[in-house]
Amino acid sequence: MKNFKTTTFLLLLTLCLMSCSGGASKQEATASGFAEIENEIKSKFGNDAYFTDLSITYNESIGNIISVTVTENPSSLQMEEWSNTQDNWTQSSNVSIEIPEGTKASDFMFKLNETINLKKLGSLVEKSKSQLTKEKNIESPRLHIASIKYPDNGDVTKAQYIVMLQPKNGGTTFSFYYTLAEELINLDY
Repeated sequence: MKNFKTTTFLLLLTLCLMSCSGGASKQEATASGFAEIENEIKSKFGNDAYFTDLSITYNESIGNIISVTVTENPSSLQMEEWSNTQDNWTQSSNVSIEIPEGTKASDFMFKLNETINLKKLGSLVEKSKSQLTKEKNIESPRLHIASIKYPDNGDVTKAQYIVMLQPKNGGTTFSFYYTLAEELINLDY
């Protein structure tokens, strides 16, 4: 009986902690927050899903909006566009892709793994906020959009993390472009 009570208590505690942590829409724009978003994406589409587009847009009223173009089977040349708003996934369209003859569709897609992941993107959001505060004296900049840009030609060396920030009261968008090695390529505003 004591074992049952202990097990029940631990189960209820785990459920409470999971429900209190908030879903993907409420995650902070940090490395750990984006790692949780990546877990949500993998939970929905699996660890072996392939993407051509992935972005996280912050909206003050509803939180994070996650948009992906994804497939589980690249050779099918069929992809789906999905968005997650307020922790609900909705498919918006089906996409047929064309690739040059003699190539594989997966060459033009990326997977979330050690090379490309949302934890890195989240850490770059933190780094960009710090840089913007230091260099432009903008206090508390907020995330507008964070995305992974994968080149149409499939050249992984040209893939980029993009972080777009805005002052908390709106205005100019500051766009930071990074290599996959997290080196700043350009700051544009």
